[in-house]
Amino acid sequence: MDNAGGSQIAGGAIDKIADFLTNRNVQVGGTYEVSRAAAEALMAGRRAIQTLVNAERPEEIVFGHSTTALVQILANSMRSQFVEGDEIIISVGDHESNIGPWDRLREFGVKIIFWPVDKATYELRLEDLEPLMTERTKLVCVHHVSNILGQANPVADFSQFVHDRGAQICVDGVAYAPHRAIDVTGWDVDYYVFSMYKCYGPHHAVMYGKYNLLEKLDGQYHYFYGKDKVPGKLEPGNPNYELAFSAVGVVDYLTELGEHVGAQGSKRDKIEAAFSAITFHEDALTQRLLTYLAGRNDCRIIGKATFENSDRVPTVSFKLDGIDSGELCKQMDAYQIAIRFGDFHARRLVEYLGEEGNSGVIRVSMVHYNTLEQVDRLCAAIGQIASMGDTVRAAP
Repeated sequence: MDNAGGSQIAGGAIDKIADFLTNRNVQVGGTYEVSRAAAEALMAGRRAIQTLVNAERPEEIVFGHSTTALVQILANSMRSQFVEGDEIIISVGDHESNIGPWDRLREFGVKIIFWPVDKATYELRLEDLEPLMTERTKLVCVHHVSNILGQANPVADFSQFVHDRGAQICVDGVAYAPHRAIDVTGWDVDYYVFSMYKCYGPHHAVMYGKYNLLEKLDGQYHYFYGKDKVPGKLEPGNPNYELAFSAVGVVDYLTELGEHVGAQGSKRDKIEAAFSAITFHEDALTQRLLTYLAGRNDCRIIGKATFENSDRVPTVSFKLDGIDSGELCKQMDAYQIAIRFGDFHARRLVEYLGEEGNSGVIRVSMVHYNTLEQVDRLCAAIGQIASMGDTVRAAP
């Protein structure tokens, strides 16, 4: 139940890694057969992610070794587009990966403004964003789902709002991608990043960008990689070929899951059906856990305690009165249930909410292969551990 820290990997993704390393393990760009096969594998990976996120073309898919690295590459590539006095708005609820790279542009005269989370509702509201935006606002950076709060934000609405005011939007989809179908074209986002290792793949990451915007970015590779060399100019040292190829296995898994629940039609149709089934099951998991936690008089749920229209993923954070979060998680190890505590690199949010004390928050993060029986085991273990007394008590 620590899937927001990394999900398990689809068997087909492992097979693709082994296939590449066994049969195609050479540099792309050669005229010979095996090099052409390596290039085909890389393009197959791009096309798989194109389908997964509903992009218009495979060249809009940039691979990197982590979401953190990809956002840093994006910030470096956009730096020349900003002049002193330009403004970037960042949600205070974001993971540091979508804050730090932009915040470092302060040294070039860029003004960083934080969009607050409503402390009463845990929501990001457009009425709070509106007074922050000016004619100098060039970019808004926001999370699709907070890796602590678990609430899905309406990024299509955010995107339209931001575009209507002449700015671009960069969305961190790490905590969303394992749970719901991504639709970058339908949402009209400019950039969207997420980690494959949290979405049933290996330690690898993806950045989508609109092709015309990727063309305008400064390259991060050799000087002779011109602005038109998309996406290669943003993949210094080349992407990891075998991990890129593994994306085919992830998409195949989701496609087969869609077929299993009766979907027909295109691969994209099957992926959407798969995520509909995932949502149905995950809603039951989320409801079971939230009901238990809300029923405890010593528990505070960090985030909404209820949800509507499947707008909450099964990432649930909470604190127990008088109990150290770290000690509870350590005691949970004996029950062979994996959960985690802390700030999860969303430290600014935890500090903003005043929840950094007693080892931060406890987080349970589930995906579709978790079961209701496992939730019941977790709840029983929480009750037993919480009754242990001094072994889990927080410092006064």
